[in-house]
Amino acid sequence: MTTVNSTTSKTAEDVYNAVGGRTETKTSASTAEDLESRFLTLLMTQIKNQDPLNPLDNAQVTSQLAQLNMVTGIESLNSTMTKLLDGYAEAQGMQAAGMIGKNVMVAGNNLPLVSSKAYASINLEGKADKVTVTIKDSSGKTVQTQELGEQAAGQFFFAWDGKDAEGNVLTDGMYTFSVKAATLTGTEVKATTSQIGTVSAVTRTSSGFVLDMGDLGDVAFQDVQKIL
Repeated sequence: MTTVNSTTSKTAEDVYNAVGGRTETKTSASTAEDLESRFLTLLMTQIKNQDPLNPLDNAQVTSQLAQLNMVTGIESLNSTMTKLLDGYAEAQGMQAAGMIGKNVMVAGNNLPLVSSKAYASINLEGKADKVTVTIKDSSGKTVQTQELGEQAAGQFFFAWDGKDAEGNVLTDGMYTFSVKAATLTGTEVKATTSQIGTVSAVTRTSSGFVLDMGDLGDVAFQDVQKIL
């Protein structure tokens, strides 16, 4: 497992070369080519040594050739798919490496407060006439409640200045938030939350690339919702 952190000054391609472990390898004859060569050698040997009174059946030879074409076709398809997957992995690695030092949005309800500033995202399934955000500290105590008023359906962002309900400046750290949204008639509107953090490193694992987002923990590359 290889890790690259944001302290390097390399380009995204340099970073990918490190996390992806790209190497140059010599090409060799494919399995399909080997199979075809062995088959043709065996077939020619059969033809040379056939009984003149009982020669090889043309239908049998045709059937064997058809089987060879099917096998070599499958081998060729497998080879093509392998190349496509390798290319996809390389492109994904380049994208992941390019995220180092950038803010990204992922599902969650953590609200990291840094220098008295915190940001998060909310997505509403429908229009809401009242949206309330409740912020809690690490002990679960409610420190602030924000009324965001009327909001249209879809995604929007909100900010917190790090102050509690009495206007006191709270210490930086990890907080959490929850959302309640409703219409004027009191019908609840479903809301989902997303947290925002900075990518500090990229790690390549057996299951794909993982982004280190500091206090927010590790996040799979495919779980990133948006790059900010």
